[in-house]
Amino acid sequence: MPRPRVIYWFRTDLRLHDSPALKAALDLDPECLYPIWTWDPHYVYRARVGPNRFQFLLDCQNDLSKSLTKLNKKSKLFLMREAPQTLLPKLFKAWRISHLVFEKDTDAYARDRDETVMRLAKEAGVEVVTRVGRTLWDPDALVKANGDKPTMSITQTQHAGDKVGKIPRPVPAPTSLPDPGETKLDFEQEQPAPEPDINAIQRDGKEASYTDIAGPKGDFAVPTIEELGLKTPMTPHRGGETIALKMLDDIIADTDYTATFEKPKTAPTAFEPQATTLLSPHLHFGSVSVREIFWRTQDVVDNYKGHASQPPTSLTGQLIFRDMYFGAQAKLGYAFGQTVGNSHCRFIPWHLPSKVDPETKLVTGEYMTDSPLAEKWFQAWKYGRTGFPWIDGLMRQLRHEGWIHHLGRHAVASFLTRGGCYIDWERGAEVFEEWLIDHEAASNIGNWQWLSCTAFYAMFYRVYSPVAFPQKWDKDGTFIRHFVPELKDYPVKYIYEPWKAPIADQKKAGCLVKGDGTETEGEGGMKLYPKPIFDFAERRKICLDGMKNAYHVNLYGDDPKVLDGTWRKLFPDDAEGPTEGTMAKDAFNGTNGQSKVQDADGGDDSAVEEDEGGAADHGGENKDGDQGGNRRKRTRGQGTLDAHVKKAKR
Repeated sequence: MPRPRVIYWFRTDLRLHDSPALKAALDLDPECLYPIWTWDPHYVYRARVGPNRFQFLLDCQNDLSKSLTKLNKKSKLFLMREAPQTLLPKLFKAWRISHLVFEKDTDAYARDRDETVMRLAKEAGVEVVTRVGRTLWDPDALVKANGDKPTMSITQTQHAGDKVGKIPRPVPAPTSLPDPGETKLDFEQEQPAPEPDINAIQRDGKEASYTDIAGPKGDFAVPTIEELGLKTPMTPHRGGETIALKMLDDIIADTDYTATFEKPKTAPTAFEPQATTLLSPHLHFGSVSVREIFWRTQDVVDNYKGHASQPPTSLTGQLIFRDMYFGAQAKLGYAFGQTVGNSHCRFIPWHLPSKVDPETKLVTGEYMTDSPLAEKWFQAWKYGRTGFPWIDGLMRQLRHEGWIHHLGRHAVASFLTRGGCYIDWERGAEVFEEWLIDHEAASNIGNWQWLSCTAFYAMFYRVYSPVAFPQKWDKDGTFIRHFVPELKDYPVKYIYEPWKAPIADQKKAGCLVKGDGTETEGEGGMKLYPKPIFDFAERRKICLDGMKNAYHVNLYGDDPKVLDGTWRKLFPDDAEGPTEGTMAKDAFNGTNGQSKVQDADGGDDSAVEEDEGGAADHGGENKDGDQGGNRRKRTRGQGTLDAHVKKAKR
């Protein structure tokens, strides 16, 4: 009987260590092994990906390719520029493939893609082998163990995980690889349609990565930023398994930190170096294994002589939060990423709601502008021009580096949604999708729902102050002086509230608080920093009133009233958001909601900061949470993963 001829399809597992799927491929004892990557146009044109995350991906791919070549000089990562749905059937025939092996992916698009590929493989007589390796447990198994419901709390996730079974130990990296077979490509490349290109805004050159199926030199090389026509990446953070394992080694070497880690006691204002591990983008691209992190941490905890922390507050507990979001997404699919049609997401009549296809009930990628002023606020938030230095510094750091501290993510998300602008969380999630290097659909969506108090977390009255909160960590404003350099010479007294500085002090510092941020320089070369977009205390009250009203109405995204637009009958016309009339069209005629939102200068900051410890271990008031007699009991320590693992400042 002939030995198997195997394609190993790399996706979100760009590593050799602890790869259950790669081990399964090698266990077939193949005659030849083709390690491939298919350059999927979905991610090039249709998913929001900025230059920083593309650079991190290319780093990971190049590092993996070098590692493959070290194990076998004839091997490498064979990267081909075509959609997997059309490429793989041609490879099955051209390379006489008997088996296709890959790591399971439960993202909504990935499920559709993989179902198509598996059907085509079956038609071609190719056996498909999949293994779980992206998460601690199989997300589908978690859902099944949770009564066929999405995992909406960490307690549910832990209980479901106990039923699924012990988290497997990591498997060792291979020490050798079979040769690849002949790599002839005697078929035509099917080039993708470049339009619509949602990433056109990221490019300053022509996108040319699909010019030839095996690359411009025909050597299956990883594309370059230049081929993609992308603007120059600005992030200092680089990808690859080699870097990731070195970072993990350094973390594990600090046994006190590893064993006693508890929910973030880290400064969101720290930079150069940051106060966290920054393993999150490596987790997303699979350049480090989640099980490798879990078990190396757990081994330290098990052997620690002092008092070690435990889930959910421990380092391993943070990884369980990630699995919680993957379980929720696995059950809800595409609906998880939006409010409309989402059975577990509270409906709030936010400003700038998403446009929804009337047939599919899925968001289109565009949104409705019910209020020109809310749109102005959104653009000011996105580009760091709100007039609140803490918010602006964070958003500028995000755009430049592709990363911000998890508490920084909390602050900007609270400000955009329930704590200031009252703008749809989906707008914020899209910006994070565009700019984060550690963007992971499940974690990003889950965290935005958490922080907007539409799912997972319900204490909407706990709001981050853009002044009091950062002052706790950085009274001198060092973070602000770095990321908002026009304010670098402001007195400490005014660094978080520059609009309160006397004109004489503003001039002395070389920067006037004036305008809306569209102009950065005034007369005589004087720098300009924008006035606050609104009075924060006033907007906080308006947002809280709106949230109270929406919670009282108590609709979820799958309610028929949400689906047909008649939810407006349940809200007064003067409520915050596009609530006028009785149907969707009523809210987008006439005044466009301009009378509802008032522009104002920043006033007194009397808002409280959000207490992360207020999150309920048992799902709180959220749908399908573990609601029992102690449903409102406050517990210490629960917080979000925010798509990355945290590390205390040493």
